[in-house]
Amino acid sequence: MSNITLSAGVRQNLLALQNTASQLSDTQNKLATGKKVNSALDNANEYFTSQSLNNRANSLSALLDGITNGVNTIQAANNGITAITKLVQSAQSLATQAQQTTDTTVRSSLATQFDAIRTQIDQLAGDSGYNGTNLLGSNSLTLTLNESGTSTATVTGVDDTSAGLGIVGSANAWAASADIAAASTTLTAALTTLQSQSSTLSSSLSTVQIRSDFTKATINTLQTGASALTAADTNQEGANLLALQTQQSLATTALSLSTQSDRNVLKLFG
Repeated sequence: MSNITLSAGVRQNLLALQNTASQLSDTQNKLATGKKVNSALDNANEYFTSQSLNNRANSLSALLDGITNGVNTIQAANNGITAITKLVQSAQSLATQAQQTTDTTVRSSLATQFDAIRTQIDQLAGDSGYNGTNLLGSNSLTLTLNESGTSTATVTGVDDTSAGLGIVGSANAWAASADIAAASTTLTAALTTLQSQSSTLSSSLSTVQIRSDFTKATINTLQTGASALTAADTNQEGANLLALQTQQSLATTALSLSTQSDRNVLKLFG
């Protein structure tokens, strides 16, 4: 094709048509992807800045999964404490009833119910974990809150089994008033411990949830900023597409007229 000579008019119109076709392809790509910057060739600064923002957003998203698991772990433990507290209160009610009677048969029956509640406390404490971590089973929880790992939150586990709370089995089937009084004392102490643990967990939960909300907001900000650097204005690109299509049509017509002018020369030899 290099040995074909085009007239100046044809070449000029051909170049205009090629330029329009290139711009048309670029505009169609922007509309198809929704981005004005699809590679470093389009705009290196905006492309790599956007990549950096998205990379940080992805890192925070990965951390957010761990934070969310942490929130659920704390909530599971708090639910366990709430249920165990109700059981301890029920056991305390049994002790109060036992103190109000001298009938050893009744006391023995109440002692049996008390021991059954102790078993339920142990089972509840064992079932209060989430995703393999049980804060009521002496497991501690450490959450990483930022990408560098310099910000962490640790929730120390406790032992909320009956033994951990100091609630021992009924002595002598509660035949003696002293045994009932001793049980009542341990139950009161257990309730105080549970209330303190609940307060600590609530504070930890609030802190982690605040951090979770902050991380979500930061991810949104990063993604919005990254999108703003590369996103195309679809309204503008749509208008550009129509204008370029019109230019392409006009350039085609102009090229046709240029070649027609060249054909007129042949008529001189007709």
